[in-house]
Amino acid sequence: MARRASPEINAGSMADIAFLLLIFFLVTTTMDVDTGIIRRLPPPVEEEIDQKIKERNIMNVLVNKNDRLLVNGLPGSVESLKDVAKNFMMPHYPDNPNYPEVELKNINLLGDIYTSKGVISLKNDRGTSYDMYIRVQNELARAFNELRDELSRERFGVKFSQLTDEDRVKAINEAIPVRISEAEPESIGGQ
Repeated sequence: MARRASPEINAGSMADIAFLLLIFFLVTTTMDVDTGIIRRLPPPVEEEIDQKIKERNIMNVLVNKNDRLLVNGLPGSVESLKDVAKNFMMPHYPDNPNYPEVELKNINLLGDIYTSKGVISLKNDRGTSYDMYIRVQNELARAFNELRDELSRERFGVKFSQLTDEDRVKAINEAIPVRISEAEPESIGGQ
């Protein structure tokens, strides 16, 4: 009886198949990308300026290690932070001592307009979670974006993000600058 030889498997294309599978998984796999905070920092100060800001012009926001908010010494929530910040930064109260001082400026394309001298002071505890930090930053950014949208709609008929004329963008930015002072995190404590 003759023995039959077992057929051999052609392995010449195995490397090609493995390479194609590798490429397929690399192309189709999605990876989470950490999101950052888009914020343009002011230019460095040439000389040390001891600038005193009146207490009425500062809104203090503290976030403790338990992710709890204090807004001007009172308990607050992330959900209401945007509205509180927006109300504080709105330059509609020129003579009210409960709100920041305002300044009448003549801005190109806007004319004479009141601008707020308000500053939001943000301080986080070292134990504050990253999620809470981002949520607070987002709410503060939303407050300024909404103020800019309102002014842009009132003066130019479109949202701030839809402005294409660089001079109009500059005018809105000058009328409503983002004034957030962020202090170095430290151990604040809290419950």
